[in-house]
Amino acid sequence: MDETDERLIAALRHDARASLSDLAAALGLARTTVRARLARLRAGGEIVGFTVVTRADVARDPVRGLMMIGIEGRGAARIKRQLSAMAELRAVHATNGRWDLIVEIGTDTLAAFDLVLDRIRRLDGVVSSETSLLLSTQKAGLGAAGGEDPKGGQRQR
Repeated sequence: MDETDERLIAALRHDARASLSDLAAALGLARTTVRARLARLRAGGEIVGFTVVTRADVARDPVRGLMMIGIEGRGAARIKRQLSAMAELRAVHATNGRWDLIVEIGTDTLAAFDLVLDRIRRLDGVVSSETSLLLSTQKAGLGAAGGEDPKGGQRQR
């Protein structure tokens, strides 16, 4: 990936729905160059997917947070299975360093959030945890690449 690819990705992060023509103009490139670079970035795995974040996605969980979890012994697989069954968890991440797992939690209220924390802390094998509430999010998810639909075809502009 070169500097032009990095500028293209930065432009897509700013407005993932920008047309190929708009991206080309902003970057000082030909439209065909932008199209070819986007195709190469997708084929090479630098751009891995497309999604839409709706107002309902953000409003669904007014109380959100990250909980870092320390696990005793070799219970990580069992605890991950138990965590995966909790509807309030949006993601369960394995990690390295001080914490064994990081979970993303989303609930309607602080009281519900507190209950989730308590349920997790009571799991056999959880020996430590630290939780941070997410106060605001500047950027979340991936946007659709300019000029291409999520199914890989070219949109008409």
